[in-house]
Amino acid sequence: MGGMGTALAADGTRIAYQVEGGGSPLVLLAGQANSHRWWDPVREDFGGRRTITLDWRGTGDSDRPDVVYSTEGFADDVIAVLDDAGIEDADVYGTSMGGRVAQWVAAKYPERVRRLVLGCTSPGKKHGYERSQEIRRALAQADQAGRDSILLDLMYTPSWLATHPGPYYVLGDSTMPTYARGRHLVASNNHDAWDELPKIKAPTLILHGADNLFSPAANAELLASRIPDARAHVIPGARHAYFHEYQTIASQLVRDFLATPH
Repeated sequence: MGGMGTALAADGTRIAYQVEGGGSPLVLLAGQANSHRWWDPVREDFGGRRTITLDWRGTGDSDRPDVVYSTEGFADDVIAVLDDAGIEDADVYGTSMGGRVAQWVAAKYPERVRRLVLGCTSPGKKHGYERSQEIRRALAQADQAGRDSILLDLMYTPSWLATHPGPYYVLGDSTMPTYARGRHLVASNNHDAWDELPKIKAPTLILHGADNLFSPAANAELLASRIPDARAHVIPGARHAYFHEYQTIASQLVRDFLATPH
């Protein structure tokens, strides 16, 4: 089964979502300023599952209100999607900013999350390990072409890029208005779930690329030490988009984890 739907968030914002396949539900949460297309290259790796994606507010087919966004608010949007789709509980796999949102989903709504996978993410703010000021400055000062070039280098290894000409779905939703892109950046930068992480009840797998400079790999063990019943796996050689470049390894790790009995 599959299809598209529109959930209504608490503030009236319409959140577009997509459902593919059948079986046990798996929610896939994309990175900052990205729509559900983020998952296009690897979604089929989870065949046999009912995969649910959504377009964050400000992206894709969702509404784009010019209001304050937050990762906690995005988590409420995820729950609105599950409610609209008639899903009581699901496994949740979030990467990058999606991993930050997934922390809130699991902490605030423990009864809705069976198992949790956090990829290339951080607890945020003062407790997390953030990218360097040099990287932040370069991204802020570059034009669009320059920014895409910097992002690709942070996402993938040069050898992989040389043999994979794209399209690259991790570069952001090109249809986003400038204000919405800025709202996403602020939401991700202001993320701080540190005090809530011990409340997560779902068994948790944390994945990270060892060579990730966008969100340093030290975040993996940090999250694992803070979340009960969590373990971390760091993939050698991988950068931020480990789930795509190293998808054979990463998707198998996720499938094996989700198939493990409680």
